[in-house]
Amino acid sequence: MRDSDQTMCGRFIQISDPEKIRLRVSEIEISPEIPSVVKPRYNIAPAQNILTVLNYRVPTLAYTRWGLVPSWAEDISMGSRMINARAETLLEKPSFKRPLRKNRCIIFADGFYEWKKARDSKIPYFIGLKDSEPFGLAGLWDQWTDRTTGAKIFSSTIITTSPNDLIRDIHNRMPVILDPNDYQTWLSVKGMPDDVFMACLKTYPSDRMDAYEISLAVHSPANDSPALIEPCAPVTDRLF
Repeated sequence: MRDSDQTMCGRFIQISDPEKIRLRVSEIEISPEIPSVVKPRYNIAPAQNILTVLNYRVPTLAYTRWGLVPSWAEDISMGSRMINARAETLLEKPSFKRPLRKNRCIIFADGFYEWKKARDSKIPYFIGLKDSEPFGLAGLWDQWTDRTTGAKIFSSTIITTSPNDLIRDIHNRMPVILDPNDYQTWLSVKGMPDDVFMACLKTYPSDRMDAYEISLAVHSPANDSPALIEPCAPVTDRLF
């Protein structure tokens, strides 16, 4: 088996200002690498840099490369296979077991994309919260050093779990959306039993979420604008 579940989640958006994220995590610091004005991003793809709250002594908002590159990896290409990590098998995989215990993070998103199989095509959906507020995705991070250049790369992966009733009709996996009450535990630097962290990885309630069909333009990561999250007529309506 592969170390990750590559089918979910594969694209998402980050459009909230870092200050809005600061208000959701107590005593957060913002890394100097984060500009004062952050451009909203509507089509984030693997291998790109993403805003991530790392569990340092003080939770710190920094950039990580999406796709976990373990500290012991031979080269950075391993990250392309590690954009997601299945919650059910975190303790069975060397790539994820150590980060689960030491290097946890929260990746705040304002929504994510998923594709539903239909006939000979896939229909894109935008999925977010009904109140349109940002939410925290459970993640793991690690630091990898390039043996040639000495450059240090911080990378991350998004944890996935079984879907709720809303997502189940679209896909068989969904990212773990953390309950805000679990933020402090997930970002703790204290050693705790594995069960404490695993208990945070619950399926988010479907009655707090919304999903709708969007344009096929989202297929290309080159497209990055608010138009991507605009609803469009369902496929069944467009066929007739």
